[in-house]
Amino acid sequence: MKVIHFEALAGSVTGYLQADYETLAAHKVRPAVVICPGGAYRWCSPREEDPPAFAFLSMGYQVFYIEYSCGKQAAGYQPLRELAETVCILRRKHAEWHIDPDKIAVLGFSAGGHLAASLGAFWNDPTVPIPAEARPDALILCYPVISTGEFAHEESAMYVSGGDGVMRAQMHLPDRITSDFPPSFLWHGGEDTSVPPENSLMLAARLRENGVPFEFHLFETGAHGISTCTQEVETPDDACRAWVPLCQAWLNRRFHYVP
Repeated sequence: MKVIHFEALAGSVTGYLQADYETLAAHKVRPAVVICPGGAYRWCSPREEDPPAFAFLSMGYQVFYIEYSCGKQAAGYQPLRELAETVCILRRKHAEWHIDPDKIAVLGFSAGGHLAASLGAFWNDPTVPIPAEARPDALILCYPVISTGEFAHEESAMYVSGGDGVMRAQMHLPDRITSDFPPSFLWHGGEDTSVPPENSLMLAARLRENGVPFEFHLFETGAHGISTCTQEVETPDDACRAWVPLCQAWLNRRFHYVP
């Protein structure tokens, strides 16, 4: 494994690249996953960085996570611009980092799920300052913040909008879903009282209305911020833990990838 670090505007990105051997020619070019940790746009939660990164690394993916701008710096599309730049850097450096530039997924937890879904919603919006080549080929949204209206997570909505009512309305993602939204995998814990499951439910409904391919799992158990649902992250949940192999199967199918 090779560890790399780079800057994407004001964001800091860590990457874990698979070991490259001449005898592994069939595996030299791999899909990539970019992880956006949660933290209410106030901070980036460590339990949603390395643990899921190593899970996807073990699946044969090249994996990155971004520590994006938070707090007062989260407004004005700044985290979105940093995530978009990260995806563009991966595509520019795909040969050096052995990445398939047409198989880049963005994964987000909680507020990071809002960030990931925002990239899916705004990549082709001419009013938002991000390049079209930043479009993810797939999204993985884990107990995501989707609404800034009903069922909103107030702290996330406040930071991403900077307290501006017009911006808050624009960041209400159900209103931004079109048929150009990337294929998506969604999951939510049924016991989540911080970001209610209605966030994922309303997104799933909008994806279906627009003919976007998606898979959605709503588990009976599962509170908020449970990451990989293991003892390692101190949130063990035998039911919700199934999201990892379910997501692996879905993403491998989407990318026609046999690790």
